[in-house]
Amino acid sequence: MNSLFKFNLTNIQNVSGQSSWKSPSNIALIKYWGKKETQIPLNPSLSFTLSNCNTECIIKYEPLKKPNNQCNFELLFEGKREILFEEKLNIFFKRIVFYCPYLLDLKLIIETKNSFPHSSGIASSASAYSALSLCIMDIEKKINPTISSEYFFNKSSFLSRLGSGSASRSVLGPLAIWGESNIFKHSSNFFAVKYEEKLHSNFKNIQDTILLVDKGKKHISSTVGHDLMINHSFSKDRLVQVDQNLKLLNNALISGDFEAFIHIVELEALTLHAMMMTSNPYYVLIKPNTLNIINEIWNYRKNTNSEVCFTLDAGANIHLLYPKKNFNEIQEFVSGNLSKFCQNGEFINDHVGNGPNKL
Repeated sequence: MNSLFKFNLTNIQNVSGQSSWKSPSNIALIKYWGKKETQIPLNPSLSFTLSNCNTECIIKYEPLKKPNNQCNFELLFEGKREILFEEKLNIFFKRIVFYCPYLLDLKLIIETKNSFPHSSGIASSASAYSALSLCIMDIEKKINPTISSEYFFNKSSFLSRLGSGSASRSVLGPLAIWGESNIFKHSSNFFAVKYEEKLHSNFKNIQDTILLVDKGKKHISSTVGHDLMINHSFSKDRLVQVDQNLKLLNNALISGDFEAFIHIVELEALTLHAMMMTSNPYYVLIKPNTLNIINEIWNYRKNTNSEVCFTLDAGANIHLLYPKKNFNEIQEFVSGNLSKFCQNGEFINDHVGNGPNKL
């Protein structure tokens, strides 16, 4: 076990209470794909934190009458018990109990809900685990009020990572970096850090319209996909590429170069799916309508010189990124040209936010 963030207090008084946080999803601009043991990324990633697509989590906690060697919890997702989620949470608690041993002394009732459809191609694991970890850190702060705000959020990100790698970035906004990089001196493989460069005004009000091409569950999990990167024939080349792209994107974010931003963000999205399609075994998560939308975006940009681009997570749905000043015209483009390629014509409007909120 890594000793980072190990809980060292021994005389823990009985605590009870309630904690509630709302934490957003995020969309990676520089993609993380591939991980080592204990959720260590093969490469650094950089993401925009969203605002409207979020998870609310409430933890009610009280002392256990007979503590044992495993965490005692009940989970209600949107008012219903979800066995599959409980199995995932069991794995999560086993990973974090070394760092949060006080959880063994408590009974937890966890209630969560999303502001967006589950399995809609928005990273619900990112918002869910970050919200849960922030609530857990509230319990720790109640036990040990001396911990600093920096420690609170760093450990929240650290715990989130042990549930879902991308969740580490949702603890921070509006941009976060996770994974060691010589470009960002405080970056870490163990938790995300806030993007501290002087962000150009061009990127301060970015909108994200999420085009729901396929709302079904993916036929292959992200965990399996990450594992396939370890022995991927193009893995070394990808690591070289991501370092170059991170450097170029950082320059664009500082200078305001939207053309460079567009090129790098779309290249990263397409590379992510190219790595999936060239894995062994190979698989394809994009759909025909994903490609239809991409071609529509390229034609629209060519004809209008609009500052609009797309990115993709590990799924079929498109994240359409553009400045707030172009909101009305892009909404017309979405309604007139793109929504017909979405399942039931559905899309979600979101924008870059500043991170989680305590409720």
